[in-house]
Amino acid sequence: MSHPPFRYTLILVSVGLSTALAAVGGWRYARASAPLAGPIIVISIDSLRPDHLPAYGYRKVETPAIDELANSGVVFERAFAHAPQTLPSHAALLSGRLPFETGVRDDTGGSVRPGERLLAQMLRERGYATGGVVSSSLLRQETGIGQGFDFFDAEMPVDPSARAAGRVQRDGAHSEQIAEQWLETVGGSRAFLLLHLNEPHKPYAPPDRFSQYSPYDGEIAYADEIVGRLVRYLKTHQLYDRSTIVLLSDHGEGLGDHGEQEHGLFLYDETIRVPLIIKQEGNARAGARVSDVVQLIDLVPTILDLVQAPTPGSLRGRSLEPLLDGGSRRPGQAVYSEALYGRYLFGWSELASVTDGRYRYIRAPREELYDLERDPNERDNLLVPGPQENLSNLGNPANPERAVQALAEALDRLTSGTAPAVPTSSASLPDPKDTYQILEAYRSAVELASAGEWSKAIGLLQRIVREHPELVEAWNQLARSAYRIDRYDVALGAYKHLIALRPSEPAGYIGAAEALVKLKRLEDARAEAARAADVATDRAARVSAHELLVRIALARRDAEAARAGAGRVHDIDPSVPMPTYVDARLLYDQGHYADALPLFEQAIAELKKAGGLPMADLHYYAADTLERAARPQEAEVWFLEELRYFPGNTRARGGLASLYHATGRPDEADKILSEMIETRKDPESYSLAARLWQSFGKIRQAAAIRAEARKIFSY
Repeated sequence: MSHPPFRYTLILVSVGLSTALAAVGGWRYARASAPLAGPIIVISIDSLRPDHLPAYGYRKVETPAIDELANSGVVFERAFAHAPQTLPSHAALLSGRLPFETGVRDDTGGSVRPGERLLAQMLRERGYATGGVVSSSLLRQETGIGQGFDFFDAEMPVDPSARAAGRVQRDGAHSEQIAEQWLETVGGSRAFLLLHLNEPHKPYAPPDRFSQYSPYDGEIAYADEIVGRLVRYLKTHQLYDRSTIVLLSDHGEGLGDHGEQEHGLFLYDETIRVPLIIKQEGNARAGARVSDVVQLIDLVPTILDLVQAPTPGSLRGRSLEPLLDGGSRRPGQAVYSEALYGRYLFGWSELASVTDGRYRYIRAPREELYDLERDPNERDNLLVPGPQENLSNLGNPANPERAVQALAEALDRLTSGTAPAVPTSSASLPDPKDTYQILEAYRSAVELASAGEWSKAIGLLQRIVREHPELVEAWNQLARSAYRIDRYDVALGAYKHLIALRPSEPAGYIGAAEALVKLKRLEDARAEAARAADVATDRAARVSAHELLVRIALARRDAEAARAGAGRVHDIDPSVPMPTYVDARLLYDQGHYADALPLFEQAIAELKKAGGLPMADLHYYAADTLERAARPQEAEVWFLEELRYFPGNTRARGGLASLYHATGRPDEADKILSEMIETRKDPESYSLAARLWQSFGKIRQAAAIRAEARKIFSY
């Protein structure tokens, strides 16, 4: 058999190689010369650790949807968040700026500034329809995280017991359905979607079909199932291949690796390293992996590059497009992260860290330095003297003193000219490494309260405040828990301690006033509410204090004070129809229901027109008045509307149950009462259910629920 001449073979190889290079070059030219033709979708999965995903080598759970994205996209192996909390992390990744620049540094007490330009607004200016669907109240509309979105859905079907524990969320499957519906309305091509899933956030409660996994991994499997539904939707509508899909997490989860079970306190890998997978349009560079250190603030400049939009000069992040294209590696960078949860919640020192390709430096009262190559689990602090830190044992010429100096200087450069990440006064505050057990005990108490085990929660909180009386949040949680089970004297005492610790903040005075109302000490309640109004500085707190003064005046039958207070509320926030509501309540309390009804309806119309926040009891009183007027169908609508916004309103649930019973719907009445007991788990719900079942003629059911209440709430 004759063989072709060597020169001929070389020519064929050269032609083939030239063709391949031309194809690659053509693809890169096409990428450079044309913006994206399909939707841009960011899927943020809360609290997801990359080392619990098969795409990152984990083998104890199956995630076929995420695996498909990884196989179709580019996997970034070393991506890091800037805060181990939901709101500050999302504010950073959607703005391209660090937490101390956005001003959002904790999940509570802060919001995105009205002038902050987020990714949604930047894309909307390029002609994109922008939609956001979130699954946690930590990202509710009031936080400002929805700025720039044409459509932003953050409505939570609230579990009242979850509200007490600060965990208000909705099933990610519901959020995904809403996202599909929105994509359907906008057509999909030039659309930007943010879909946030709260699984696998605590409390871990995966569906039973994932019971073969640990609770945390089971929630990951459920989140993957939800991602799979969105992927199927995109494929069904011929959008998948055209889509740019970014899958990431806002932070990780401690799982006890350094003592912390959840997140927020520490800045180790388990809480700030996150998955980052980018599936590009046309599945370009499918299956590629990138080991460079990258960060969540790189997302905004990357997407702006992909849509050929100018990148604002104020952004800290760098575009990942060169890495997506398979270009040369970028110069190394130090990633900044901070944790202020311990400072804001308990008064402990905050932490700040920088992570580069080799080391992580954590600035704290006792500094930490870890060699992430040799010690990926961060067990050996190189700044702690001891045999394990002996340089002769390191087996390499690494110099920890030089590394810590370089990283500390990098941290200083990152934060220069801004609000300091760690004020100098923090050096005298407790180091979270020494106090994390207190946080874990507190979180256990919150979990007990969420499960309705109020007495155990209160006992644990009382032990915590005995040992650590300076902990404001422990007193606060104790007060809220005691209030829920009618232990108003305990709640009042806790609020008094809160006032002593924070005399310039209104929350303690408001809580004390509400407990005093329950104890029927109305004059004392009025005095505490007045103090709250005196110290309140922001509008929301001033409105809350003056609304409480109005409610106390109504309870005291002081019409003049109620009307005066209503006027003050309206002056502070014109969107609150308090004057009309008070006029209606005064007539209602006198039994003039026919006269009160049009005023309740007017107040509802005023609230809707002004776009104000939902107002507690407004729809309840309108519904109750309609029911008294023998208009049950209209009453049902308003009862349901009250429960939509305030699902913990037992009077509204009781009123709806009575309406169902009166209109021949006993099964629905029973369901409403059973749901009330299950979700609230407090004496008020048990007592109301027993009274109503007794009035419905269900004597044995009423007796059983009273017996159950005595067993649960005997103290």
